[in-house]
Amino acid sequence: MSDHGLTIGIKASQQHASIGDLRRLWHTADEAGFDSCWAFDHLVPMGRVREGDIFEGWTILAAMAEATRRIRIGTLVTSNLYRHPGLLAKMAVTVDHLSGGRLTMGLGAGGDAYADAMFGLPLPTARERVGRLGEACDVLTRLWTEQTVTFRGTYYTLEEAHSDPKPLQKPRLPLWIASNGPRYGLRVVAAHADVWLNASLTPEDLGDLVRLSRRLDEHCADVGRDPATIRRAVQFRVPDRADEILRAAERYARAGFSDLILMPYQGGADRVEELAGLLPALRALGGTPS
Repeated sequence: MSDHGLTIGIKASQQHASIGDLRRLWHTADEAGFDSCWAFDHLVPMGRVREGDIFEGWTILAAMAEATRRIRIGTLVTSNLYRHPGLLAKMAVTVDHLSGGRLTMGLGAGGDAYADAMFGLPLPTARERVGRLGEACDVLTRLWTEQTVTFRGTYYTLEEAHSDPKPLQKPRLPLWIASNGPRYGLRVVAAHADVWLNASLTPEDLGDLVRLSRRLDEHCADVGRDPATIRRAVQFRVPDRADEILRAAERYARAGFSDLILMPYQGGADRVEELAGLLPALRALGGTPS
């Protein structure tokens, strides 16, 4: 993604929709000029009613890679609890090659008490989940960049592991991390992330996000990293009216969030096409040409 100005993405959660609907949406986002298109990583639908159709996130990404030609793709975000990082490293490289080098790796600590209980999956404490996330970032980076990896952590162990081929993108896949814990989670972001991702249900959440962003700066200082090397991203539900969307986006952009992910409530490809009409105005918020 660009190192300057805003990027504008669409999050197209793969629930309550057919494969045909999703293909049309991806194609529309790709042709309309959005910078990125994202799925999510849940086992049951999200929302007030947690029943209905939902497709698995990483197999959807493989299909998205083949159905698009220029847009960046990824999950916001992959649950670190669902896949061992050795397997996830291989899956990500596969999708990176299928897409011609357009995959962005979105990763979070995971945890969905409702779905995990339904499937009998363990749900570690928040502290353990963040610890696993940090180790997984180490494992992924090393498997993507080193020929042989031996790793002995608290949660993961690798013995002379090799994972080929390597990603098309060098030196590794871009890593977006969603973790907001002010003590431990943001420390993982400071150590590993190219982009720090947040969710905002309303623009009124902005004050909390700005405070967390400042806390991230402090963690960067502690680990010896320039905070300017971590872009700030926010995903938010888009209002119905165009002027409200632009006002919300402007608030995020002025607060330093450079990657805006629009989450339409419904409408499929038609709604994505409507939102594409706002792209010139959205890009102008970051001073980039449309």
